[in-house]
Amino acid sequence: MPDKPRILVIEDDPPIRKFLRISLESNGFDMSEAATGEQGLRAAAAEPPDAVILDLGLPDLDGLEVIRRLREWTTVPTIVLSARGREADKIAALDGGADDYLTKPFGVGELLARLRVALRNAARSTSDEAPVFEVGGLRVDLAARRVIVDAAEVHLTPTEYRLLTTLIRHAGKVVTHRQLLKEVWGPHSVEENQYLRVYLGQLRRKIERDATRPRYLRTEPGVGYRLKDE
Repeated sequence: MPDKPRILVIEDDPPIRKFLRISLESNGFDMSEAATGEQGLRAAAAEPPDAVILDLGLPDLDGLEVIRRLREWTTVPTIVLSARGREADKIAALDGGADDYLTKPFGVGELLARLRVALRNAARSTSDEAPVFEVGGLRVDLAARRVIVDAAEVHLTPTEYRLLTTLIRHAGKVVTHRQLLKEVWGPHSVEENQYLRVYLGQLRRKIERDATRPRYLRTEPGVGYRLKDE
């Protein structure tokens, strides 16, 4: 992670931009800002940020279009900050390439935590670290294909392992039902939510101390799942 990450805020509401600037700069971030989608896209191209915070309700472009255009040329972590709280809006943004989604009004602490996760994920994806994922008592050696829970090896089926490694690739992020189904079972299975429920339940029973109170595999109701990464 950069010593002082630069965050591009694309938001048309001046008081929210001012509030974000105070919050971000007092917590060790630099901030640049844009009031429209087009301005934000130009700013991102001219001086690529370390992360983007994006409102969906912009005066010129819908935020989903901004995400789509960003994803044509960059994988910069993008967190949506929007008054749109419907599950369908969250799913559309996440499926479109957003890394996370917060609904206004929001807590600064939660936004900063989500931002740190997004930046860590970006750093992890470009680093040369050994292919080992570890959080709490869960350790997954991706090279050896070994899963250790609380010092004991756990045996997963091929599908359970593929589901877990897909979540690891997106650790800390919300992964939608549709995205998981597509990556694990293929594009022909994106409507087969029962596959996901069954295998996610099996996976939880194997890696969680209590599958009804999961430590690692968190449910984002109506949207998808998030694998804890800290």
